[in-house]
Amino acid sequence: MPYGYNGKILHVDLSRGRLDVEEPPESFYRKYMGGSAMGLYYILRDMPAGVDPLSPDNVLTLMASVTTGAAISGQSRLNANAKSPMSGAIGDSQSGGFFPAELKFAGFDGIVIKGRSEKPVYLTILHGEAALHDASHLIGKITGEVDALLKSEVGEPKAEVLQYGPAAEKGVRFSSLLSMANRHNGRTGMGIVMASKNLKAIVVRGNKKPQIADPKKLTEINRTGPKLIPENPDMDAIAKHGTASVVMPQNMMGTLPTNNYNEGQFEFAEDISGERMTETILKERDTCYACVVRCKRVVEINEGPYKADPLYGGPEYETLSTFGSYCGIKDLSAVSLANQICNMYGVDTITCGATIAFAMECYEKEIIGPAETGGIELRFGNAQAMLDT
Repeated sequence: MPYGYNGKILHVDLSRGRLDVEEPPESFYRKYMGGSAMGLYYILRDMPAGVDPLSPDNVLTLMASVTTGAAISGQSRLNANAKSPMSGAIGDSQSGGFFPAELKFAGFDGIVIKGRSEKPVYLTILHGEAALHDASHLIGKITGEVDALLKSEVGEPKAEVLQYGPAAEKGVRFSSLLSMANRHNGRTGMGIVMASKNLKAIVVRGNKKPQIADPKKLTEINRTGPKLIPENPDMDAIAKHGTASVVMPQNMMGTLPTNNYNEGQFEFAEDISGERMTETILKERDTCYACVVRCKRVVEINEGPYKADPLYGGPEYETLSTFGSYCGIKDLSAVSLANQICNMYGVDTITCGATIAFAMECYEKEIIGPAETGGIELRFGNAQAMLDT
């Protein structure tokens, strides 16, 4: 096998309850390399034309690339691909965290999922061995609860869990796949696709790291990273304040979406900025596998009407803009709680926030009213209305 791979793809036929291991030739890996390219190979090969995205015939692929699992900053990525219920075309969605690398360590380069199980099941891939288990007891539980339950059930506290949440169970088309209860494969409806297959979650754990061609050279290169971050203003800002560091530059350039993007500047941008988050509610900086930047925010709010649990991370730039400036809301605590609710129930924050902002404009223009909103005064700047929606 070429360096960086396990040489194994797991095929899951949920209709038959069957698991098969494919060992593709080296030429396959050299041609497709990983991620969406590998995923699309199986989708185009195995999925019939014209299928409904929520039918058993849709093919869901989860693939890692050649660099995932190596100690390289920014390279622990998982590609989720399937026919999208949002667009009817191919959905392509990425996530970070630790699940992608752990999938490699568990012995596989990717998973191809077909069919539909008669009852909810979850898949385990533990130290090279794959199995399906009953998941009926997990239905209706929020992501943090499922994450903890599955780690306890498999007896692996350091296992990583990829799952869909209650939103997908209720048919929300912009539902996500989540790992760590806060890392999303979002935007394209991959959550409801996996829910349509009755595959509640995937649990991975292993210690088989892919072989590296020159591990000493890789280590040498990686040691330069922490020294270079302070010398790069953009990277230094992302390390200190996360992706939220771009709120103020975007506002200055007139490209911060405001009031359903009718405007590009928000009067209260500073109140939802990365700097303000760091000064007030930031608990710690989290990271993805082997990444020295540590841009992931973890917030905690214990006082006031809008509390936030650090288990569910903290808002990224896109979440701050869609639930914040997009909706005309300056309350950072309210935006953080909106982020948490989306993480608890498995909802894409960008689509959700933008949809609420659109509804707010419709309400302001009297296209909809209290009859359509259930009495909620859905106006720009109304933080409680945003959360109630």
